[in-house]
Amino acid sequence: MAAVYPATGALPTRHSPPSFLRPSSLSRSASITQHRAPLSPRLALSPPPAANRRSFVVRAAWTRRSRGELDKSPNRKSWKQRTDMYMRPFLLNVFFSKRFVHAKVMHRGTSKVIAVATTNAKDLRTTLPSLIDDNACRTIGRLIAERSMDADVFAMAYEPKKNERIEGKLGIVIDTIKEYGIIFA
Repeated sequence: MAAVYPATGALPTRHSPPSFLRPSSLSRSASITQHRAPLSPRLALSPPPAANRRSFVVRAAWTRRSRGELDKSPNRKSWKQRTDMYMRPFLLNVFFSKRFVHAKVMHRGTSKVIAVATTNAKDLRTTLPSLIDDNACRTIGRLIAERSMDADVFAMAYEPKKNERIEGKLGIVIDTIKEYGIIFA
């Protein structure tokens, strides 16, 4: 049976308890009244005294970042950093040691090695007079270009490290790869 309400259209009101008796949460522990005693000055959280700071482990908890730093997202990468792996997926990696020259082409997304060439290979060690001179760098560039084309890779990228110039032996390797038909993007 449906209840009949007055013609005014008002719904019956519920009488709610005063706010100090209402729990702030629906959990059982929130419904139990809690008596909170004021903290003594010794128990209050404050940074440790200056003399005892060296032994204090969690020092970062007391530092506060500025609002400008909080607004910035320090872990957010730029658009180029996020899309570069897909736009230029193959990366050339060249390493020069005191005795050998090593080069490889890798796929950035899968970290799969596409082509490898080194002067430490048995066939190159016996045929090349020097394993670190300009002629050895040209040979490594030619091998990388041929092996990349065999793997159907016709474009690659080289990202120089900070304060690294593309000159000398590195320039010779890259120029030789370009001469053999690989496009550098």
